[in-house]
Amino acid sequence: MNKKDDLIPPHGGYRKLRSFQTAQLVYDATVVFCDRFVDKHSRTHDQMVQAARSGVQNIAEGSMASATSKKTELKLTGVARASLEELLLDYEDFLRQRGLPIWAKDSSEALGVRRKYQSDRSDKTKQSDPSDKRKESDRSDQSDKTEQNNRTRQTCQTSRTKKARQTLTTLQKPRRKQRPIP
Repeated sequence: MNKKDDLIPPHGGYRKLRSFQTAQLVYDATVVFCDRFVDKHSRTHDQMVQAARSGVQNIAEGSMASATSKKTELKLTGVARASLEELLLDYEDFLRQRGLPIWAKDSSEALGVRRKYQSDRSDKTKQSDPSDKRKESDRSDQSDKTEQNNRTRQTCQTSRTKKARQTLTTLQKPRRKQRPIP
């Protein structure tokens, strides 16, 4: 069967999407941020972390659903976008309530953070994507590859979390102690 005649079109591969990678970085940074600056028992903490997680999960789920329903893919992508917009508003509320500046998208500070993220991305080695669909002949050594992919994913996730902490540390100004949101 050639690609034109495939009953189910290729799908998955969401780990290679820039939107997924960015959403995952935002999720990791949000967990670190909330643990550090927002009371762990507050509703705000839970809402921010869940909004960030929802962004990541809906991009992945939408990508996987694309094989059978473009409508579902678009719906889930829209849900991801709405979740990340909700998270952005929570961050803006946090800054506004503390009298801290909210950077414009093209401010020198925002551009500096983006450059840091781009340089971090270029340091990564090329990873295989277990969400891609493989041919049956490629599945013979799947268990070895799966184990290797899991180790690589865990290493990269730890690396992303460390980089998110480093970024938050460099952005934090030690002028005054931050109060947790009740």
